[in-house]
Amino acid sequence: MARLAVLCESFKFSLAFRRSAVPRVIEEPAPRRPAYFWWLLANLLALCFAVVSWTVCLHVFGNPEIPRNYEILRKLGRLPELKRYTVLDVPNGNLLDAKGQYSKFFGLTGEQLTSLNNRLMRNYLTNFEKPLALTYIEGDYQVEDTRVLGPKDFLPSGFAVRARALVKPDDFSSAAPFPVLVEYLFPTTETAAASSFRPGDILSIRKSPNCAAIVHIERINEGDEQLVCLTVIPIAYGPYKIGDDITFGIEPPKEIRPAAGFPVFKR
Repeated sequence: MARLAVLCESFKFSLAFRRSAVPRVIEEPAPRRPAYFWWLLANLLALCFAVVSWTVCLHVFGNPEIPRNYEILRKLGRLPELKRYTVLDVPNGNLLDAKGQYSKFFGLTGEQLTSLNNRLMRNYLTNFEKPLALTYIEGDYQVEDTRVLGPKDFLPSGFAVRARALVKPDDFSSAAPFPVLVEYLFPTTETAAASSFRPGDILSIRKSPNCAAIVHIERINEGDEQLVCLTVIPIAYGPYKIGDDITFGIEPPKEIRPAAGFPVFKR
């Protein structure tokens, strides 16, 4: 019995020794990211935020003609302030009569018109810092309609005159209607002056003293005829004379509404 007990103890010892001799598989902990990884990630995120912020700011302040950007500037209290030009200090620009207007703008594609209109409005809102596209109109135009402008229009205060260009086919003929329409916007608080422009009257526009600058160009259909429609705003402010007896004042608008769209006279 004693010998059997010794054998059992020896067997147990041998088994324990074998178990202890078998190598154990120990899982190593996942490697930890070094401290500079989080520092680098935070700096990259900050850099991305700064680049996006600057890009958005440059887009908003550099393109105030976009209605969304204009409303952002309004909320920030950073609307562009229109300069009060006079006849003596208006910026230089191109000058086109009705024939030149039709020849230059009628053949433009829709994409070209959109690009040009954006540039015209941007120039107007930034006081013609880049006056390459600044174009004044001249000629005689027959008044067709007038309307007082309100809060939902491009100019919240003033009135508009719609007139058709008159052109002489030759030196021996009378002036006849030409396929160019003009929407002449007057920024003024004296809206009663709109009644002084009656249908059939002749609106004579000259570079000086009117300085009527094109701010939008549109092609519209009227019956079977396709017309060029120009929206213009005089940028030489002060008294505006109608004939010898009527005078009213025009001043640069404090705010506009780019979202109102054009033309002002909806067909």
